[in-house]
Amino acid sequence: MVLCGGSANDLPKMSPEIVKQFNIVDSFDNHSKIPEHLEHVDFAAKQSGKVGVISVGWDPGLFSMNRLLGESILPQGETYTFWGEGLSQGHSEAVRRVEGVKNAVQYTVPIESELNKARTGQGANSNAANRHKRVCYVVADKQDEGRIEKEIKTMPHYFEDYETEVYFISDDELAKNHSKMRHGGFVIHSGETSADHNQALEFSATLDSNPEFTASVLVAYARAAYKLNQAGDKGAKTAFDIPYTALTPKSREDIIRELL
Repeated sequence: MVLCGGSANDLPKMSPEIVKQFNIVDSFDNHSKIPEHLEHVDFAAKQSGKVGVISVGWDPGLFSMNRLLGESILPQGETYTFWGEGLSQGHSEAVRRVEGVKNAVQYTVPIESELNKARTGQGANSNAANRHKRVCYVVADKQDEGRIEKEIKTMPHYFEDYETEVYFISDDELAKNHSKMRHGGFVIHSGETSADHNQALEFSATLDSNPEFTASVLVAYARAAYKLNQAGDKGAKTAFDIPYTALTPKSREDIIRELL
């Protein structure tokens, strides 16, 4: 079962319940609550003899794997995750809740100077709010634009701590230029192997459709859940626990011959 519910209210209830009868895969993305979610799914999955793959997608998921890879290979270094340029569904909804806003989208955009610092080992800012800016495109009544812009820029938890730009546009422009759910980002790990040698690993994703790409990741991990369960494995798994050989429909021999 591929579970496509939301992380706030759906998956914490659905995943532990459905894994009692089926192998599952979910995209639970509340990073701070992943250990708790893992524990609940693991208990139910071991009772039923099923496999529950949780928190896969591009972040958490592929980005998590690359954070671990960088830290394992270059332990004397720092890892930086940049999100975007991409449309944030949660932040867009927060803008749309402002009184007088008819429609809106919000993009998270990495700050180029911070990206360059991470890539060259100069040490990007440790605070994510200082590595990104927020860009909002808003459809609203002209007489309310001043108030709406102020409310957006001072909104706690969403925009208050960020450099935020607000642009007022027409309905037609929003539909024409901002209907796709593009997203992506970078994981950059920069570290020293000696005093004179800085090394950097970078993984990036450029997604024309966030939902379609996430669905593709879930399908690969659903294949892995089936393979692992057929081999007698059970319990909850994360992206860290699943070998690449379980993700692919190809045989181990084929991928070694073709890709190694």
